[in-house]
Amino acid sequence: MASDGPRKLFRKILVANRGEIACRVMRTAHRLGIRTVAVYSEPDARSPHVRMADEAVCVGPAASVSSYLRAGAILEAMRATGAEAVHPGYGFLSENAEFSEAVEAAGLAFIGPGAHAIRAMGDKIASKKLAEAAGVHTIPGFLGVLSGAEEAVKVANQVGYPVMLKASAGGGGKGMRIAWNDAETAAGYALSSREAAASFGDDRIFIERYVEQPRHIEIQLIADSFGDAIYLTERECSIQRRNQKVVEEAPAPNLSREAVKRMGEEAVALAKAVGYRSAGTVEFLVDKNEQHYFLEMNTRLQVEHPVTELVTGLDLVEVMIRVAAGERLPLTQAQVTRTGWAIESRVYAEDALRGFLPSTGTLSAYRPPLAEDVSASVAIDSGLSGSEYTPSIKDTVRVDDGVCEGGEISIHYDPMIAKLVTHGVDRDQARKLMMASLDHYVIRGVRHNVNFLRSIMSNPRFAQGTVTTNFIPEEFPDGYAGHVLSEGERQDLLACTSALQFAADARSASVGSNPPPTSQRYNVRLDESTQAEEIVSVTEAKDLSTFAKKTLFVQARGLDAEPDTCSWARTLHLSRSGLDPSSILSAAIQDGIVVGSTTAPAPRAMAVQVIAKKPLGWHVSAYGTTYSVLSCPPLFAEYSKHMKPPAKSLYDSALLSPMPGALLSIAVSVGDEVVQGQEVCVVEAMKMQNVLFAQRDGKVKSILAQPGSVLSADQPIIDFE
Repeated sequence: MASDGPRKLFRKILVANRGEIACRVMRTAHRLGIRTVAVYSEPDARSPHVRMADEAVCVGPAASVSSYLRAGAILEAMRATGAEAVHPGYGFLSENAEFSEAVEAAGLAFIGPGAHAIRAMGDKIASKKLAEAAGVHTIPGFLGVLSGAEEAVKVANQVGYPVMLKASAGGGGKGMRIAWNDAETAAGYALSSREAAASFGDDRIFIERYVEQPRHIEIQLIADSFGDAIYLTERECSIQRRNQKVVEEAPAPNLSREAVKRMGEEAVALAKAVGYRSAGTVEFLVDKNEQHYFLEMNTRLQVEHPVTELVTGLDLVEVMIRVAAGERLPLTQAQVTRTGWAIESRVYAEDALRGFLPSTGTLSAYRPPLAEDVSASVAIDSGLSGSEYTPSIKDTVRVDDGVCEGGEISIHYDPMIAKLVTHGVDRDQARKLMMASLDHYVIRGVRHNVNFLRSIMSNPRFAQGTVTTNFIPEEFPDGYAGHVLSEGERQDLLACTSALQFAADARSASVGSNPPPTSQRYNVRLDESTQAEEIVSVTEAKDLSTFAKKTLFVQARGLDAEPDTCSWARTLHLSRSGLDPSSILSAAIQDGIVVGSTTAPAPRAMAVQVIAKKPLGWHVSAYGTTYSVLSCPPLFAEYSKHMKPPAKSLYDSALLSPMPGALLSIAVSVGDEVVQGQEVCVVEAMKMQNVLFAQRDGKVKSILAQPGSVLSADQPIIDFE
């Protein structure tokens, strides 16, 4: 964008946020020559956003209500540091009208919309009425505030099932429940109102008709103080879990330009109706006939704004800063362009294999993917060498994060680790870039959802772009259990593990007086797999001229295949069992990642992360999922079959807390008979209330924790006979 130089902008900006969004705002501010001030809670004292800022001010202890939500402390920090403006990011005070008013009353600038627009659009009931008045299509429903569960049931029957219960002050999926009958409405009202009160300090709930098989489409708009407003490329945000977005992309696949134009024009009309300025987003539900319905307006920067930036070439934070400084928009509606396709994956500290429960702890290892490594993998998938791979736009791998190796993922804040964004010439290329990026993303110390994101990217339905907000429950109806290896993938994994084992054995032997082995045979199989073991022979080969002098030669003998070969040193070559002998897997090991590619029957790239050596094998990660692979000499494998199973835990019959959190309530007493699926307690973690259910029929033997207790992960709560 054209710039008149930093002297017309602010000299110093305070960023009233933390984590990745604080870092992201600071990067733009520094590029514009603007100094930045960070605010932080006591446990965030060494966080990346604090180190990135020119100055930093502590605003309180860990709890958000005592730190990041203290408007008075933020204002005092602005006065003390001489900050002329504040950027609130998203969450916390970003949509707090009183804070916006207080900033402007102090003669300072709020980098966002005015208080009137925030107040008007922040209330879901009031915003829907304003949208209707502005000519925006809205969802049928009841716009009054419900007085209790009984009225909720009555209204739900009037509106017609299914219905959506929503927090009036809500956002981010909190305080939202779908109900299909009276019982679900009553229970959903209680949970939604409690969750809304805990998250927003406002327990008001309203009801509207639930649109079945909808898509969640949002329109990014920007407006200035001169009455000009434009809309940018739409975003597809339908991949959601519990109404929380997981994957976003721009533009939206399989959506007509006419439908986008209609939504864009209505979004601009709504913005003008409330005198909006700055960046904002109008969200719509779109049915199978491309009829759209107003959902809400977010009067702030959205989490998923990077996909819009990549396809439009605009820096939305820069636009917000310039508009707040009194400048006009840098372009007109006719000048809005779109280049390529962008996809964003939200990387969370949560255990996808345990119902997506939050995970906390220390990031013992953290290495985001590098664009050059990812592009090389996509080049292989395209059947090209690195020198031949010249896409029409530069591949982009963008990681917006606010964490670092050795940092803590805390129970006090949102569990997002990073936003991983890829930009390709088209949707398929952006998707392949995302898959390769996820394969190269190293995160250790906490559970994370990279495995789940990788499975979404490789899902055929997602690849076709036929998505709705029901995508996750429909594609993973029984929960997520990890990637299912194909036979070829399994053989690749077993051969690679055998080569790793041989290299480890050779290193161990070289430490002692014995010479390293020149050959070895291994039994290899996936741990707890019902598939038969395979025998892999590994031999040192010294005459392969194209590789290092000491190379490993691997024979992988499949159950129904001829011996195949694999050479291993810093470079690994493998022909998979059952394929053309010319099928080669070329791989290099760097930073614990084995990166490889096959040449036949079709080009394919793969990356295997080496997580840890175990007594009889390895923990490795492939295709986003961690596998335990047993790899040992045949005699060891035979002896291990006779080992005793591990002793049972004292609390094998107990219900364990699946995450760190606070025990809010217990619904059973000692002596109660329970049935599988019955609610037994509620645990709150990261402001979300999680209902825990009995895993089997039984009788309550003892209560091991009391409401109000702070629980650790796997702490016993209730023991059953």
